[in-house]
Amino acid sequence: METQPLYSGLYTDYYELTMAQGYYLLGMADIPAVFDLYFRTSPFGGAYAVAAGCAEAIEAVLHLSFSDEELSYLSGLGFHQDFLSYLKKFRFTGDIDGCREGEIVFPSIPLLRINAPLLQAQLLESLLLNIINFQTLIATKTMRMVCAASGRPVIDFGLRRAQAQASIAAARAAYIGGAAGTSNTLAAYRYGIPAVGTHAHSWVQGFQTEYEAFSAYARLYPQSTTLLIDTYDTLRSGLPNAISIARELEATGNRLRAVRIDSGDLLMLSKQVRSSLDAAGFSYVRIIASDQLDEYRIADLISHNAPIDLFGIGTRLVCAYDQPALDGVYKLSECNNRPCIKCSNDPSKTNLPSKKKVVRYCTEDGKFYCDVIMFDDEDPKAQERVYDLRFADYSMQLPNHLTSFDLITIPLVRAGRSVADPPPLQDIQAYASQRASLLPEEHKRLTDAAPYPVYVSERLYRLRESLLIRRNNNGE
Repeated sequence: METQPLYSGLYTDYYELTMAQGYYLLGMADIPAVFDLYFRTSPFGGAYAVAAGCAEAIEAVLHLSFSDEELSYLSGLGFHQDFLSYLKKFRFTGDIDGCREGEIVFPSIPLLRINAPLLQAQLLESLLLNIINFQTLIATKTMRMVCAASGRPVIDFGLRRAQAQASIAAARAAYIGGAAGTSNTLAAYRYGIPAVGTHAHSWVQGFQTEYEAFSAYARLYPQSTTLLIDTYDTLRSGLPNAISIARELEATGNRLRAVRIDSGDLLMLSKQVRSSLDAAGFSYVRIIASDQLDEYRIADLISHNAPIDLFGIGTRLVCAYDQPALDGVYKLSECNNRPCIKCSNDPSKTNLPSKKKVVRYCTEDGKFYCDVIMFDDEDPKAQERVYDLRFADYSMQLPNHLTSFDLITIPLVRAGRSVADPPPLQDIQAYASQRASLLPEEHKRLTDAAPYPVYVSERLYRLRESLLIRRNNNGE
């Protein structure tokens, strides 16, 4: 049964509170505002990301509160008593729209759209980014590994290398991204993820001989025996002892489930282990590989026909080793019913104004063709010319054959209440996998992935240009 932690109102950056107090004292607290949460570039040099953390983020928002002790702490920091009285009764009353958790998403498209009184919406910024940036990053990293594994299971082994309790969120996100299980028992319990694990080298070292260690483990767990065979010497010690245990298990009506290799030349060792197991009549025994794996090493092993049946991934999954942060941002796009834009010398940091939705157009066979960001009141069927802001404002006519589309931006919260209960994590994982299958292969390559086309409608483009001209001319 999935349970969600409740978050303190203090789980935010200090400046969010100073701004919130400023809005309150200036009589701006209830001004209607719209914020967009999105990322600017796809992680890991790829072309896509997997939206994750959405259900937990919404649960946190709807339970956000300030205890008496926390309010006393803020009082000691000099916050006004009237503002603290407001926080004592704080409850989110706005609307949230966004993509379904597990959706395949791309740069610039809003994962969440917050439509709420300005003070409320402002207080959510750090909390939402903290949850969604991290889980989206880990879910994406995992999906890249799952794709590289070509159908072989990937397991989260990352608890001991994670940044403290980030391991819990990482295990959840990894499962959304396609991991088959986790070694993290608390995460398995909390989210209903399959719990998996074998034994460590210390188990083997704790016995007089490797054979004794294997034999004891097999007696204790005869129906799920997996043996770690590289404590001393994989081929000269671990493998022969594992084969002996396999024979003994067969004699009792059981089977050795798998052997695990955690060091050395995984390609050479896996091939020799497979050959020896097959020759001994144990072709059913699976080979598990671990040891600093990532999507690139997995892809290389598979390209060289490594007979590995399952991959255990630790550090490079749970820490997103090669890119430890997603550049997700939270930008004000509408305030007091007027469109807002943030200008920058870096065009990639200029946001899209106003209240928007995302429409995904698909080919006749259901494959994703492009996303178009448009005003919330625009008709997806009436779109003709769209603009790609990445390439000097390149525009194109939408092809006539794009008669099918998905509305990516859907209602999630209305007036401070969830529209629906979040689906089970297993359903989110299945949804992510199904959506990924509709993304053309050129956008899923581990290296040199083709950017997925994201456009804006002509109306939105014209508004953005007019706001930029106005700001550049007079700084208003």
